[in-house]
Amino acid sequence: MMDIVTQEKRSEMMSAIRGKDTTPEMVIRRGLHALNYRFRLHSKDLPGKPDIVLLKWKAVIFVNGCFWHGHNCHLFKWPKTREKFWKEKIRGNMKRDAEVSRSLEEAEWRVLVIWECAIKGRMRLPVELVMRKCSEWIRSSSTELEIFGGGNDYTQSTD
Repeated sequence: MMDIVTQEKRSEMMSAIRGKDTTPEMVIRRGLHALNYRFRLHSKDLPGKPDIVLLKWKAVIFVNGCFWHGHNCHLFKWPKTREKFWKEKIRGNMKRDAEVSRSLEEAEWRVLVIWECAIKGRMRLPVELVMRKCSEWIRSSSTELEIFGGGNDYTQSTD
């Protein structure tokens, strides 16, 4: 299947996609700030440069884009063009995500992943619910949690 835009236009569109300060990340940061949590951003000292680092709680938060990190949800679809490239790219991201989580846990950091589909799209959750789940996790002793959009089952803990 052919791409519907030129290669130059596609390159321009892809270069406009940000890795930091995305809309879902800003929603979470504003919510944490409103709940009086203080945090650092994109710490280069930790594996994977987590989006949000809560030193007091020894916890990190990743706000992952469903496409870039291969989340199995309604926002993710495998591209129809350059299939081999995209499968290698996204599977590489998924492998790196698992390695980063493992490294952080070995260093006794707690890891929360908030998926983009929890914040936007037709299956999004109310922001208040996402922030309540986030705050409950931060204050808990749970080591890992994922929050994602959907019906009744919107969290997954591996504890």
